[in-house]
Amino acid sequence: MNIKNTLSAFLLCAASALQLSAQDSAPKYIFYFIGDGMGVNEVMNAQLYKKHVLGAGDLAMTGLPAGSMATNHSASSDVTDSAAAGTALATGHKTVNGMLGVTPDSAAVTSIAKVLFDDGYGVGLVTSVAIDDATPGAFYAHVPNRGMYREIGSQLARSGYQFAAGSGLRGTKDKKGRDNGLLAEFAENGVSVSYGLDGADFTADRMLILSPDTLRNWNIGFTIDSIPGALTLQELTKACITHLERVSPDKFFIMVEGGNIDHSGHGNDAGANIIETVNFDKTLEIALDFYRQHPDETLIVVTADHETGGMSVGNNSSGYAVFPERLSGQRLSKDAFSDFCKGIAKSKRIFTWDDMKEYLTENLGLWTPKTKITKEQTGRLREMFEDMFTRNIAQPDQKTLYADFDAFTAAVFEVLDTQAGINWASTKHTGSPVPVFAIGRGSEIFGSFGDNTDLPKKIMKLAGKTLD
Repeated sequence: MNIKNTLSAFLLCAASALQLSAQDSAPKYIFYFIGDGMGVNEVMNAQLYKKHVLGAGDLAMTGLPAGSMATNHSASSDVTDSAAAGTALATGHKTVNGMLGVTPDSAAVTSIAKVLFDDGYGVGLVTSVAIDDATPGAFYAHVPNRGMYREIGSQLARSGYQFAAGSGLRGTKDKKGRDNGLLAEFAENGVSVSYGLDGADFTADRMLILSPDTLRNWNIGFTIDSIPGALTLQELTKACITHLERVSPDKFFIMVEGGNIDHSGHGNDAGANIIETVNFDKTLEIALDFYRQHPDETLIVVTADHETGGMSVGNNSSGYAVFPERLSGQRLSKDAFSDFCKGIAKSKRIFTWDDMKEYLTENLGLWTPKTKITKEQTGRLREMFEDMFTRNIAQPDQKTLYADFDAFTAAVFEVLDTQAGINWASTKHTGSPVPVFAIGRGSEIFGSFGDNTDLPKKIMKLAGKTLD
């Protein structure tokens, strides 16, 4: 063998050895937690609530050994939407707001879930919102418009992924409300579809779990509302792990999205937002329990797609303090309270200010020793109540992405949040950087400031793979 052939053989052997080394060191179990709308201040308010109200110490995510932040602008704006952010987190590519799983010129880009699936990893996607929403959709769909629900659902059916769960599918009907065959397509692709966990077939190779409330397509319900029979993010995550341990025990990838953090941020509902973030963190603890059983084989990465609402920690009226305990009496979401008010208006029943004040005290904690409701705030709320329920004087609604709130509801929650030291800058997304936390095999590479497109590339680097 001449020198040239000897050198070529040596380089080939060295490359093979490096490839085998990368495969040996790759994490077998990868968890990707995405708090939709969960900016740094959402994390801080939840941490203060957990520590001072629940008396349970810091959040699990803030205790992870690697921590940093990431920018999240899209290809078209300094403030991203969920489709562009989801695409960046799933594929490492920037795209235009509203586009999903494609570049700005509509070329499909491959997600880390697809790369890992093709390498033999089991794949599970879990969310508290619709499974065809932007963030989960970015891991399997390629469409120029995130609203193409029929096509997004079809691509999920054909993905081969073993587990998917969320509140609903929004593309099962045509414009006239007729069945368009999407659910049949899931069946044709060997997917067992169930509404709730009780009827789920855990012997199936592929599963899709949707909300038992078939009208609940936007989300599974806010945690704070304690809806009987509603799915929970923790139950779905446990079910996903159990299923993948059966069908792909050697290695798997799971994406878990806390979508209701975003929904409550759009609604400017601090209490619901904090509880959703705490609930997301409790779901993370399930993955951490798995990590403790497989510490040398597991990687967990936690981040967000963007911040929603411009949430503050402190405001002008609270001084250099916040008072999370003033939210401890909140027992229902802003959405649920708005529905309560609409129900009163429709029923035409006599409902006095004293009745409303009693309800607000019992369900939102207003006028209790923990809160400091001023005479001016009380007077304003009473005047708005009389306008709405007695004098029938219409006032402009507060319009947000997922709900429209009557002026009285908006005023009540503004008072409550202000009392706690929390203000909101917007009912939309902001361009604030998002937190990044990580633990497990190779997690130290997530400890530096970067961009959201860096995160999937780092995951792939640890897995010994590359993105196109």
